[in-house]
Amino acid sequence: MTFFGTALLVSTALSATASEQEAAKLGKALTPVGAERAGNKEGTIPAWTGGDMAPPAGWKPGALRPDPYAGDKRQFSIDASNVDRYKDKLAAGQVEMIKNIPGYRMDVYPTHRSCGYPEFFYERTRKNAVSAKMAPNGHDMAEAIGAAVPFPIPHSGAEAIWNHKLSWRGEGFQQHFSTYIPPKGSDSIGEAITQDEWELAPMWSPSNKGIADAHSIEYQLLNVYTSPPSIAGDATLGQYNFGKPNDVWLYFASQRRVRRAPTYQYDAPILNTENLQIVDQYLQFNGPLDRYDWKLAGKKELYVPYNTYRLNSPANKVADVVKPKFLSRDLTRYELHRMWVVEATLKEGMRHMFPKRTFYIDEDSWTILVEDMYDAQGKVWRTTEMGPYMAWEVPACVWSANISYDHVAGRALIDRVQAGGKEADWLAAREGRLKAGTFEPDGLRRATTR
Repeated sequence: MTFFGTALLVSTALSATASEQEAAKLGKALTPVGAERAGNKEGTIPAWTGGDMAPPAGWKPGALRPDPYAGDKRQFSIDASNVDRYKDKLAAGQVEMIKNIPGYRMDVYPTHRSCGYPEFFYERTRKNAVSAKMAPNGHDMAEAIGAAVPFPIPHSGAEAIWNHKLSWRGEGFQQHFSTYIPPKGSDSIGEAITQDEWELAPMWSPSNKGIADAHSIEYQLLNVYTSPPSIAGDATLGQYNFGKPNDVWLYFASQRRVRRAPTYQYDAPILNTENLQIVDQYLQFNGPLDRYDWKLAGKKELYVPYNTYRLNSPANKVADVVKPKFLSRDLTRYELHRMWVVEATLKEGMRHMFPKRTFYIDEDSWTILVEDMYDAQGKVWRTTEMGPYMAWEVPACVWSANISYDHVAGRALIDRVQAGGKEADWLAAREGRLKAGTFEPDGLRRATTR
């Protein structure tokens, strides 16, 4: 792991902007979003050359998304027989999964640095580099413009986490997906918990002028359950805010009433997840940062899910994607990429079920691809994984299928599975199929009867 100097790690939270000299590296030694442009010395990570921005010939938005790397040959597999040979490029939780889950392996393919974004995104990121600021408390954001990376040259762990929290996937989108919670000790994958989800934020607009222009809203999310029948019609509306906890409203179809949920924060269990997922674990991490101290611990080369076109194809059958303890090993593609490492340690006097967490953030997409969550004895409790792929129509790196594995319970929660469904609509807001009025609390009932 590469470590930064002490002066960098303790940089003031009052103003963490990059200097003009640092920002001048963007688009040169650094990519426009702040990743290292060069490959590694071994040649196992190539140089970034702009991302794979062009879709395969003949493809149009809404059609099944082909895998542009389908012809790649697997280089090797990591399993229980050889995991110790590769553990320096694995997260602790990944090692535990390989060692303790029968049949678990990671198939490694050539690395493609496929992520790329529009020119306006790069221009706005350059502006943020010298103007975005953290608040004096060190965990809230004070100012940044949206549709851009806020801190392409991060000076603290909190800044790197904000880059993930505001990672751009277009102006707003709609997805239909399923969640599976396989019962313990069974070969069954359990019944599908299906949802329609809409996400939107004024911070994602290319014309956004900053946090005030976004009315201090990070983004908004609406989930409506469509099955099983016992919860069909239930809905969750979340508004993620700058400088204060999330606002959450719940609608229960059986009661026909909307209820505000002020305690649906931090480590509160998410509804319908059998206590296998907590609120701030959703979307890899969300909500306030105030309960942890955040340390930027450098970079690490890590084998991570990446270019996950095969895994996320709606043409798949569910049984081919979802297994009792993991996502399909035959469909999940791993590559070697550089990850920013952020360590979160619970502050004295604060409470959270995970006193320590380690996040691995992709340098090219600024998204958390792997997270290890630890118990009070310092043992890995949960591990999450997810892998990005290019949505050429946006263009941006997006993600869907992901897993949270509980090492103590020996159970997996497998989320955002698109098998048997349809492609996500990443242009829903841009092309007028998604409106701001969707996210009003009074509209929850309307959303359940669409």
